[in-house]
Amino acid sequence: MDQGSRIRSGITVSQCGKPGRERGVKLITIEDIRKNREIRTLLTITGAQMRALGYTEHSFRHVGLVADTAGNILEQLGFPEREVELARIAGYLHDIGNAVNRSGHAHIGAVLAYQILTGMGMDYDEAAQIMMAIGNHDEQTGTPVSSIAAALILADKSDVHRSRVTNTDLATFDIHDRVNYAVEKSEISVDSEKKTCDLILDIDTKICPVMDYFEIFLVRMTMNRRAAAFLGLQFQLFINDTKLI
Repeated sequence: MDQGSRIRSGITVSQCGKPGRERGVKLITIEDIRKNREIRTLLTITGAQMRALGYTEHSFRHVGLVADTAGNILEQLGFPEREVELARIAGYLHDIGNAVNRSGHAHIGAVLAYQILTGMGMDYDEAAQIMMAIGNHDEQTGTPVSSIAAALILADKSDVHRSRVTNTDLATFDIHDRVNYAVEKSEISVDSEKKTCDLILDIDTKICPVMDYFEIFLVRMTMNRRAAAFLGLQFQLFINDTKLI
């Protein structure tokens, strides 16, 4: 139960006086999520399906990194500890909809996550915040609607790196494989004093030119700018020590 909550007649009552869930609410953590067998199964299937479709890696490596990055972003900005933890959970669960289908995966994953989390005993309000963030992380239909959603977007859209490439045949690389494989270093940094959010990339231009990056990531970078602005930050992109945005 969150600090400041109290029990009256078997119902959890928050500080604002609105009734929450009945007894049995659990403070779910990112470690609970990582250990959950149902979630691990869905992420394993996600990885298999995305490989079959020819996509870059969307399973344990990706979601683990996104979880850590989303939490770190809010932590650096001084958000409450519990909100930081919810961002981590949203990051870890954001791609489970790919276990069903790539099309509409954000919306499918949002509903799946809500059902899993409430089934684990998470408070309805917290589960709904995570559902909303996951449902808005895809660049085709989403937008930063909360601090958790904004942190998730920045963490997800900034994960470009050669370790995501699952295709081992360089001769058959498409543009997504080529761009990701060319990225030797990817780092996102938040400065709470300067109010900046920097994505720093080192790209091997012998593998692909910088313009190829913009060809496939321009929409994502636009979404990153909106997400950073929601958090009161200016998004900046540096490639090979040159500021491009």
